[in-house]
Amino acid sequence: MEEKSSGASFEPLILTFCCYWCAYAGADLAGTSRLQYPPNIRIIRVQCSGMVHPNLVIEALTKGADGVLMLGCHPGDCHYLEGNLRAKARADAIDLMLQDFGLEPERFRLEWVSAAEGPRFAQVVTEMVEQIRKLGPSPYRTQ
Repeated sequence: MEEKSSGASFEPLILTFCCYWCAYAGADLAGTSRLQYPPNIRIIRVQCSGMVHPNLVIEALTKGADGVLMLGCHPGDCHYLEGNLRAKARADAIDLMLQDFGLEPERFRLEWVSAAEGPRFAQVVTEMVEQIRKLGPSPYRTQ
């Protein structure tokens, strides 16, 4: 996760966990629809947003990522019934962990994106990149 980040040319690196069934398909729809969004994200496809352990998020933020997005199915639409509810509970734990690590809570965001919401995927990514640009590089970033 090494990329240049200095001064006015700061380009944030945002790790994005996308659930296979909804958010990843939404990202795919955004791409096939040729919707524009910043290229600052790296997508990791996971089977369910509920399987993203808080330690993965903290490890990403302490090893070079400037922000982490976790995207899952809308509540009630989870392929595994309650995976997105588990993701929400884990997001609450992540917020507490961010405080312990001295990181701004805005560096992590949980959002729901369905397979039919390519424009929403592009909007969420764009908002997150703008938000992280305002915050600046992660204090854990070495370059």
